[in-house]
Amino acid sequence: MQINRQTYLNALIASKGNDMIKVVTGLRRVGKSYLLFHIFYDYLKSQGVDDAHIIRIDLEPRRNKWLRAPDALLNYIDAKLQDDGQYYVLIDEIQHVPEFEDVLNSYLDMPNVDVYVTGSNAKFLSKDVLTIFRGRGDEIRVQPLSFAEYCQACEQQPNEALLRDYLTYGGLPRAALYETEEQKKKYLRDLFRNTYLVDIVERNHLNDDSDMKELIDVVASNIGCLTNSVKLQNTFKTTKKSSISYNTIDSYLDMLEDAFLIEHSTRYDIKGKKYINTPKKYYFMDLGLRNARLGFRQNEWTHLMENLIYIELVRRGYTVDVGNVEYNTTIDGKNVRLQLEVDFVCNRNGERLYVQSAYALSDEEKVAQELRPLRLIKDSFQKVVIVGGLIPTHKTEDGILMLNILDFLSGKEE
Repeated sequence: MQINRQTYLNALIASKGNDMIKVVTGLRRVGKSYLLFHIFYDYLKSQGVDDAHIIRIDLEPRRNKWLRAPDALLNYIDAKLQDDGQYYVLIDEIQHVPEFEDVLNSYLDMPNVDVYVTGSNAKFLSKDVLTIFRGRGDEIRVQPLSFAEYCQACEQQPNEALLRDYLTYGGLPRAALYETEEQKKKYLRDLFRNTYLVDIVERNHLNDDSDMKELIDVVASNIGCLTNSVKLQNTFKTTKKSSISYNTIDSYLDMLEDAFLIEHSTRYDIKGKKYINTPKKYYFMDLGLRNARLGFRQNEWTHLMENLIYIELVRRGYTVDVGNVEYNTTIDGKNVRLQLEVDFVCNRNGERLYVQSAYALSDEEKVAQELRPLRLIKDSFQKVVIVGGLIPTHKTEDGILMLNILDFLSGKEE
């Protein structure tokens, strides 16, 4: 079945004719090729574009190996340009072509040629991919399936059981389409071990990947926890008996972020309006991969839900920080200054959203605990508590939105 990836189709449509090379990036197996060769292709056809003006080139198959030579690819595309009409060039796995940037840059000054590419090697699994296009590259980052897309793939309406599956197996399209738990688990384990780790090791020329593997395990076990490289160094020293330096840990974390496996969220002093560079929180960009790395043994639903909310906020275009609120109080007759945490401070195009993640609100004390840091923020931006249980969505007397997780994933706070 075809999963409707409307957000990314809209991004491709909006980028048409912008005189830039459209570079579709993201995790391996996230659906980049399908987006370009099927969903976007079908859209072009629906708009009346003739097949002769859509040049699709898949460089992965052996039979197309001859097109991997730069001049052969250039000549092949040139031969397809038969008139002054608008042409769309869609190329999959462009990394197979040496000096591919020179080939693609050759079409930047041709107004009737619009180029779209995907790739899966080290360059295309890195945040610095656009530098090779001399400022004329337009990145479209593809994320794993949203929960709404996951429901579509499973042909079900949103429900708690499906949400728990999504929290466990994540949003990689093939994982969603497998029918049994055993198939999903095997696919995700094999993918992490044989694809993602290999990519990271090869791209960064690591001779020994044992510390990298250990670091992935530590980060996966502590999603949503404040940490920094010094704390992680101490963890390695005490529990792993490793002498790895904090500089090496910083470098490894950058490698994992470059590969789109994890992202970090920086602390932000809400009242002081300034960033606090350390410690940070790290989140996996697909929970299925995180759980597979840990053998599906650490399903702490509180942390998984927080990670899921982070992913969804990023998918919606927010820049997401960890909020820090300071306040004065009296303890044992002494004035003291304390801090409370707001899970997420979200900014997008001049708007702001404060979000607390609460898997369960078991009593009034727990409700007050979640609301307190939000009530200390005196600006007028929307404040939200996202709750794991299916509570009715409502607002408190002071305007804080209490939103159940299924309603949030359906976009009902927007």
